[in-house]
Amino acid sequence: MATCAWFLSLCFTLVFCLCNATRTPPISPSLDGFLTNGNFEQAPKKENLNKTVILGKYSLPGWEIDGTVEFVSGGPQPGGFYFPIPRGAHAVRLGNEASISQNVNVKPGFIYSITFGTTRTCAQDEVLRISVPAQTTDISIQTLYSTDGGDTMAIAFKATAKVVKVTFHNPGVQEDPTCGPLLDAIAIKEMPPPTYTEGNLVKNSGFETGPHTFKNFSTGVLLPPHKQDTISPLPGWIIESLKPVKFIDKKHFSVPSGQFAIEMVAGRESAIAQVIRTVPNKDYTLTFTVGDAKNDCHGSMMVEAFAGKGTLKVPYVSQGKGGFKTSSFRFQAISARTRITFYSAYYHTKLHDFGHMCGPVLDDVKVLPVS
Repeated sequence: MATCAWFLSLCFTLVFCLCNATRTPPISPSLDGFLTNGNFEQAPKKENLNKTVILGKYSLPGWEIDGTVEFVSGGPQPGGFYFPIPRGAHAVRLGNEASISQNVNVKPGFIYSITFGTTRTCAQDEVLRISVPAQTTDISIQTLYSTDGGDTMAIAFKATAKVVKVTFHNPGVQEDPTCGPLLDAIAIKEMPPPTYTEGNLVKNSGFETGPHTFKNFSTGVLLPPHKQDTISPLPGWIIESLKPVKFIDKKHFSVPSGQFAIEMVAGRESAIAQVIRTVPNKDYTLTFTVGDAKNDCHGSMMVEAFAGKGTLKVPYVSQGKGGFKTSSFRFQAISARTRITFYSAYYHTKLHDFGHMCGPVLDDVKVLPVS
């Protein structure tokens, strides 16, 4: 009897060990959301404020500050200013040579994007500098692409350590010390590698992988050109123009397919490209969809596409109410790498808001070999 009990106990122990040995280890969730107090809704204590100026290096919850940083509320301000803060009630303003920074836990070797809402507070050439270890990006906020709450932008970086320090800095020295960029929301997202759909040679062909988008309010996310941000926040694609393109979501815009698309908001200064693998002298078909974002962007639009030695101009007449059309053309590869490029031929603004730049939407890009 004792031998039987011992044998049953041994069997139970072996089964328990095997079950635990084959159990899949827990996967840590990927980052995709606000940084700590990234919407600045946790205010400094009253004793750490001199009117709007924050007193003390660690007085802004979640952040380390340097220089003159103000904690401000949206709406009319003294001196005739108006601060648009559409994503919440509060924001920070960076004075001359001022900065805010935060340490973020990341995975070394992974790509991350940072999405942030910003606007200038004076009619001057204001610049916002975003720094992480081994990378610094300067973003000019002189040109505003929207007039209803400032612009949302995104940059990307490759993590070099388990903890990175993210810093937002105003490098300018303005004559008016009350000027300086406004920050009202900052989020981070771990970027998955770009993928293919079956048979399609284009990575991230529907733009479904991109930076974090704010849920409660969105004017789209501006993606800076490659010369400003060497790692693209749109995996697989190169923003190779002088001006940004805009990453738009289905919740706030009309998107031809899936959840996301690209709006080309800066005319001929707004271009997007990808280098794909091809077989020299083989024929391929490039197919893509053009439309409007249902954002009151109107007029005769034109998207030009290039692949190998082939080109196609696709006209689209927008009423600003949503809609799209699909076009395609055949090209022959001349090397093992082929660059496909798209840009908008014209400049556009909203019908009732000439200060709001807009343009045609691009989505669902496919390159298929001709059998």
